[in-house]
Amino acid sequence: MAPSGDVSDKTLIVALGEMVVDFIPTVSGVSLAEAPVFFKAPGGGPANMAVAAARLGGKVSFIGKLGDDTFGHMLADMLEQNGVSSEGILFDPEARTALSFVTLRADGEREFLIYCDPQKDMRLKPEELNLDILTSARVLHYGSVSLMMQPCRSAHLKAMEVAKESGALLSYDPNLRLSIWPSPEEARKRILSIWDKADIIKISNDELEFLTGSDKIDDETAMKLWHPNLTLLLVTLGAEGSRYYTKKFHGVVNTFHVKSVDTTGAGDSFVGALLSKIVQDPTILETESKLREVLKFANACGAITTTKRGAIPALPTEAEILALINGVHS
Repeated sequence: MAPSGDVSDKTLIVALGEMVVDFIPTVSGVSLAEAPVFFKAPGGGPANMAVAAARLGGKVSFIGKLGDDTFGHMLADMLEQNGVSSEGILFDPEARTALSFVTLRADGEREFLIYCDPQKDMRLKPEELNLDILTSARVLHYGSVSLMMQPCRSAHLKAMEVAKESGALLSYDPNLRLSIWPSPEEARKRILSIWDKADIIKISNDELEFLTGSDKIDDETAMKLWHPNLTLLLVTLGAEGSRYYTKKFHGVVNTFHVKSVDTTGAGDSFVGALLSKIVQDPTILETESKLREVLKFANACGAITTTKRGAIPALPTEAEILALINGVHS
């Protein structure tokens, strides 16, 4: 079903969901207990995507709720400093902003230990949503964390409904963090509960395995997650690049080899790069040659993000992405 309304002049990307403060060890390959020092960096999947898109020239707004504490205001200020409107953020005096401790293995992959009180961290109510922002969106991007419990789940569903009715594309990256869910079964159930609403879905190879129950990373497995309303399904493969699936074509786009130190935010920056281009030229979704070029750009964005510690501090500019692309000879 085609989006309703005239969206020809809309370029606003709206991110909905969580923001956290990541605490990242200054050394790799150690456990949390062994890490001598941590540094703090703003994070959270939707927020990472928002800053990535804004840094690439996108018009971006964030909707969510933070604790009315020092960390919450720090995160909101960080968004504004990076060109993301924080007009849709609310501060709750009874909530604490979530903290995430991220261990970095020697290969740059991560393990998460998240400190939050979900009962307080998920307090965004449907009636608190900024409807003006949602009705102005060209794309609404969201994850799955806000589906965990009420009232945030209802707020999430209402935001999707309002944005869709106003002609927005719905972009979904589950951004699975099993440690915060009551059980794997509950995580899978909630993630899939809104699956058939999205126009664009991005999952990692690990999420593909989790959602399908298959250890095969191939086209047949990926297509188990296809639904009739979907426009674009993406599977990111880390150092192997990304796979794409549409109604008319599918394929693989290789990525760029860099010295990876921290993969935090790589998938979010990939999505931010993709959406920043789609809002400027929606025909990217219908033209394979255009899509492949944009995915090459998005792969480069994700690759650069892994070369520094922390997600948002590592997000690149367009000039840095183009330099990587032009400096690599395939």
